[in-house]
Amino acid sequence: MIAVVYSGSRFADWKLAEKGKIVSEFKTQGINPFFNDESSINQLLNKNVQLINNAEKIKWVYFFGAGASSPERQQVVSDAFGSFFRFSRIVVDHDLKAAGLAACGDEPCILGILGSGSNAAYFDGKKVHTNNYGLGYILGDEGSANWLGVNLLKSFLNDKFPADFRKLFQKKYDLDRTQILDKVYRQPQPALFLSYFADFLMEHRNEPFVKQLVIRGFDIYINTYIIPLKRTYPDAPVHMVGTIASGFHDYLNEAALNNGLTIGSVIKEPIYNLLKYYSNKN
Repeated sequence: MIAVVYSGSRFADWKLAEKGKIVSEFKTQGINPFFNDESSINQLLNKNVQLINNAEKIKWVYFFGAGASSPERQQVVSDAFGSFFRFSRIVVDHDLKAAGLAACGDEPCILGILGSGSNAAYFDGKKVHTNNYGLGYILGDEGSANWLGVNLLKSFLNDKFPADFRKLFQKKYDLDRTQILDKVYRQPQPALFLSYFADFLMEHRNEPFVKQLVIRGFDIYINTYIIPLKRTYPDAPVHMVGTIASGFHDYLNEAALNNGLTIGSVIKEPIYNLLKYYSNKN
């Protein structure tokens, strides 16, 4: 049996499979070694009944996640998984590598992630080329659920919502200025709180205010991440993965066309392609 995990900061998708057939699939809280230490990861694993029941049967664990971009942070996940999956070999890599395998296969491409956070890179068909992107929810994550949450809340707190949209927001969330600032600046893992509002935006995606906000985020994302890569690799197609890219794919295409670009495939959940890829190897 193998386990394939694709994790953002908010959720982690798990697929357990044997001989190419899914035995179990579920979501857990996201595992990001930038926010989660070995102890907290172990606590998460030990709360999941499906993992507990299958831990000794799993021979390979393939984990791809946001924040797992350096050997040190990859080791945090590897150590936690190694102590839980005692009979497994553990592979830990960055979510960009997963995006490359899922969206591009063995072909070169420019790949982008728009999910809880955002990132982009050139994938040569085998490995991701390093760059200076992926600055996290404070300095980066343009166009992502985190960025959308930040700018949604700023507009709310600065009284920039249209009147009807403000009523929708207040009906959905019982939040005031003090509560919002406390969750952002004093409570743990504010990125999870910020990305939480993406579901509300998708629910009201046809509101003019939402469309304007999302396209503005995508425009900044494209100009910050994709266009510089396209200048370096002009012949590489652009493929995208992530819940935000998928949920607002029409707005993403519109923003891309406004910048003279064409988006190829848009994959909501790359884990299915990853599962197929690694099932064929075992």
